[in-house]
Amino acid sequence: MIMKRIVCPHCNTNFTVQGSPGEKIQVTCPQCDTKGMFFFPGETEVSKTMVPAIETKNLTKYYGKIKGIDQLTFSVNKGEIFGFLGPNGAGKTTTIRTLLGFLKPTSGDAYILSRSIRDDSVEIKKIVGYIPGDLNLYGHLTGRQFLDYFMSLRETHATLLDELLHVFDIPLDRMIKGYSKGMKQKLGIIQAFMDDPDIVIMDEPTSGLDPLLQQKFYEFLRREKKKGRTMFFSSHVLSEVDKICDRVAIIRDGSLVALEDIESLKQKKGKIIRVRIKEPPATFPGPDDMKVKNGWIQFVASDNIDQWIKELAKFTIIDLDIKEFSMEDIFIHYYEGRA
Repeated sequence: MIMKRIVCPHCNTNFTVQGSPGEKIQVTCPQCDTKGMFFFPGETEVSKTMVPAIETKNLTKYYGKIKGIDQLTFSVNKGEIFGFLGPNGAGKTTTIRTLLGFLKPTSGDAYILSRSIRDDSVEIKKIVGYIPGDLNLYGHLTGRQFLDYFMSLRETHATLLDELLHVFDIPLDRMIKGYSKGMKQKLGIIQAFMDDPDIVIMDEPTSGLDPLLQQKFYEFLRREKKKGRTMFFSSHVLSEVDKICDRVAIIRDGSLVALEDIESLKQKKGKIIRVRIKEPPATFPGPDDMKVKNGWIQFVASDNIDQWIKELAKFTIIDLDIKEFSMEDIFIHYYEGRA
C-alpha cells in the first residue's frame, strides 16, 4: 500500500489517501465533502509511457479531390497536454473527427490507447471524452437529462460530476435552450470529463468562455494533468497553448510543419529587425526571407546579429526597430514555411 497527500480543488484542504499501485479510488474531502477520483501511479513508470496515448501514421483524409489532412504522423504521450495549433481551416477539426471515427480516413491509420480508429471506433468513443468545436446540444432537454443521456450511451458513471460542478457551476435543471453560449460550453466540458476518461480530446474548448472562466479552465486542466490524464488540445489561440501545453504540433494546410515541446519552441532565439534606410530598400543585401513593405525592410537575425548590424552601418538609417521573437512570431514563421 502507498500513501499520498492530495489537495481538494474546491476548498484547498490537504488530506491523505491510501491505495495500491495502479489503483483508482473515489475520495471525499473531509472538509467540504467534494467527491472525486484519485489514481495511484503504478510501480513502474516505464510501461506507462512505452505505448502512446494517441498515435497517427500517415493519416490522410480527402473530401473528393479536396485535401483535409495529408500524411499526418505524430504521437501523444500518456499524461501530457498536447497542443494542436493552427488557424481555422488548417485541418484541426478534420484530424479530430477522423481520430474519433466520425470521418473515415482516406489512407493511413491511427491508434488511441492501442485501439485502431478503423476497427475499434465504437470502443474508442466509450473511453475518450470529447469536446466538439461546434456544440449542438439538445435544447429540449435539461442539463441533467443531457448528462444522463450521455452516461447511458457510454455505459459509465459520472464519478467526477460533483467536482466539475464546483468548478463549472451551471443550472442542471434548466432547459438547455435557455442556456447562454458560455453555459453550453461549460456543459460540454462537464460531459467530456464527468466519467473520468483516460483521454480527453478538445476542439477549441475555450470558445464562449469569458476570460475569468478561461483561467479557471486552465487551472482545472493543470490539476487533471497531475492526475495523469492525457489531453489533446486543439486551438488557434497561441497564448493558451503557451500557458498549458507540454508539446505542440503546428498544422498548415492539412500537413504537419512542426512538432516540438513548448520550452524548446520558446527558446528559439532571434531578433526581428525592421529598418528604414535613405537608400532604395532593394540595395540592402538582406537574407532570402527579407520583406519590404511601405518602405520598411524586415528580416530575422538569429546568431548572426553582429553581421547584420555591420551591414546596416553601410547605409543611412532613418528608423530602426529591433524586438525579441515572441510565440506568435515563431508560429507565423513556421506557418509561412520559413522556420
